[in-house]
Formats: sequence, C-alpha cells, structure tokens
Amino acid sequence: MTNNQKHWTRFELLHQTVQNPHIHITGTRSYYSDYWDEGFERSVVRYLHGDEQTRDRLPPWPVDQLYIGDCVCIGAEAVILMGGNHTHRADWFCLYPFMEHITEAYQGKGDTHIGSGAWIGMRAMIMPGVTLGEGAVVAANSVVTRSVAPYTMVGGSPAKVIKTRFDQSVIDRLLALGIYEWDQDKFEALKPLLCSNDIDALEAALSAYEAE
Repeated sequence: MTNNQKHWTRFELLHQTVQNPHIHITGTRSYYSDYWDEGFERSVVRYLHGDEQTRDRLPPWPVDQLYIGDCVCIGAEAVILMGGNHTHRADWFCLYPFMEHITEAYQGKGDTHIGSGAWIGMRAMIMPGVTLGEGAVVAANSVVTRSVAPYTMVGGSPAKVIKTRFDQSVIDRLLALGIYEWDQDKFEALKPLLCSNDIDALEAALSAYEAE
C-alpha cells in the first residue's frame, strides 16, 4: 500500500486540507475519516460558497460560515449542509428559484458551529445553522435539525436526545475548565486524565499544574 492509497485506517486532518475561507478550523486535531469519498471539502461540506467553483463569484448576500473546534471527529460520509442554496421560498406561491428574483428568494440560516470534542457519526447530516456543543455526539445516519447541548448524545431523523454523557453537574464542571482553550503544554500534561471519567482527579491535577 502506497502512502497515497486510501484505506479505512487513514484520515484527513482538517487544518492541513481546508482551503475554503468560510470554513474556520480551531486547533490541529480535528479530522475526517475520508476513505469512502473525495474528502472533507468536496464531499462533506455542501452548498458553501468559496469552494473551487465559486471562489471568484460570491453571492450578493452574506455567506453563512462554518466553525469547527479542536478534537472534532467526523465519521465517513457525513454531510454538513450549508446555506448556499436556500433560495426555495416555501412562503411564496412558487418556490422555484427564478434568477431574476434570486436575491429576494435567499434566506440565510446562520452560521454552523461544531464544538470542540464533538463526534459526528458515519453518514450523519448536520442541517444549516445548527450548533453542536462541546463534546456532543451524533449517532450514525442521524439528521440533526436543532442545536445539541454540550456532552449530549443524539440520534434519529430528526435527531432527538438519547442521553447526556455525564451528570449535569459534571458537564458544568467540564465546561468551566475550558479544556479546549488550554495551551499545548497544559493539554499534553493533563491528557491522561482527559482519557478518564474522574472529574475530581482532573480538577486536582489542573490545580497542581497551575500552581507549578
């Protein structure tokens, strides 16, 4: 197997590959499992201006942005649907996108945010304007039409809450730590406790680290 040959064990680090100026990547750990298609920008992100074909002909309206945090895991064949084609007005008698009325027809859905530490399962679809909170999990084949709270697992079509990953008190403590805002040295030093579920030990280790 050559270095360029696709295999299910390989993945694409988003900060190394993303070119669209409307996709904003935080950190260096977020990845896409790109074995079964043409990669993150060409296959996952749909209807977002600023790609190879539309880079030089942006529309007359503000472009909805895509924000992706650090340590985001995106499963194969997932779809993040953006707002470039929102020109079908269901509140008009005819929803066909006539070009002479295209500016009035467009209705933006707002920016899409994928929080740090989130996991989007294989073939899941994230609809426009949705926010996935820190540590959220989207089950495979789900369609997410509403924002998902931090550390919450959702599934189905439309996706509904399955459960939270931890008790709310633990979630609150995790969010207060600002884990994905730590610098590299702090993150590496505390990584062993991030790979556990002992919040007391994590907080104690953080206090000790900051006291050094």
